[in-house]
Amino acid sequence: MSDVQRLDEFRFGRRKVKTGQTLYREGDRFQFFYAVRSGTFKSKLMLADGREQVNGFCMTGEIMGLDGVAYGSHASSAIALEDAEVCAIPYVQLSELAAGNAGLQQVFARIMSREILREHSLMTLLGSMNAEERLAAFLLNLSHRLKVRGYSAVEFHLRMSRAEIGSYLGMTLETVSRTFSAFQQLRLLEVDKRHVRLIDVDGLTRAFKMRLN
Repeated sequence: MSDVQRLDEFRFGRRKVKTGQTLYREGDRFQFFYAVRSGTFKSKLMLADGREQVNGFCMTGEIMGLDGVAYGSHASSAIALEDAEVCAIPYVQLSELAAGNAGLQQVFARIMSREILREHSLMTLLGSMNAEERLAAFLLNLSHRLKVRGYSAVEFHLRMSRAEIGSYLGMTLETVSRTFSAFQQLRLLEVDKRHVRLIDVDGLTRAFKMRLN
């Protein structure tokens, strides 16, 4: 049983979120974190110069909203990229429940740990990698996340736009499009608008690991 399924057993309130709807905004008071039951969200924040920065994507079976724990307000906004449903989990209530439940404490610790690892993953992507390595790492990460949820690891529909991928990876829209085209020419993948089919996962993995070896 997944951590999200275990939390679902407590029957916290559920919310439906339509495509393009904002679940919470940067600066909103932190009360809940959210288990995604279906759909995909993007997390974004506003930079000092007014530009939007995408800082994550969250899908079915994942948790979002824990950015509000430290200071009591959300550090980013969450927008649905497709019709979605979430389980709204009151942070204070869950903390009280976990105080007397060792199993729930472990679930909560794993959730927090995964959030930290996700942040670390972003810093790795935006570190020393070039454009090809960043996009390869992004696609391989997405493939793995889909696979562990029982979906195809080699053929999937991107819920986010190329501009959103570029914002997340620190790349221009033109660079994202050019890199997708380069991967197609190398027969690493096929792409039709937002539909992606990975042809050579090993080759894509080598592209990702070039800088790591």
